[in-house]
Amino acid sequence: MQPFTAQIIYRIECEGLPTDQYEEQWRLVYAENEEQALSEAKVTGSAEESTFIDRHGRAIRWLMLAVKHLQPVDLTHGGLLFSIVREAELIPAPLWSV
Repeated sequence: MQPFTAQIIYRIECEGLPTDQYEEQWRLVYAENEEQALSEAKVTGSAEESTFIDRHGRAIRWLMLAVKHLQPVDLTHGGLLFSIVREAELIPAPLWSV
């Protein structure tokens, strides 16, 4: 079995209506190949869907939308699990600065 990271995206609904909120989860799945890993990620993601009542009495639902990314991962000491490059958004003329 080989380990894979799976990026799973959930839509958050309130009272059955979509909101502007989404949750991104990174999960670890073990599989023989990428096809099986995708299947395992779908099963894992679906199992994590939930509905609950929030403190205001509204029904909130986490609905799995997609497995956005799937990649084999090296689980040895020092193995890379996640990396991201972000570009800074420059502020041409701030109203106030330190």
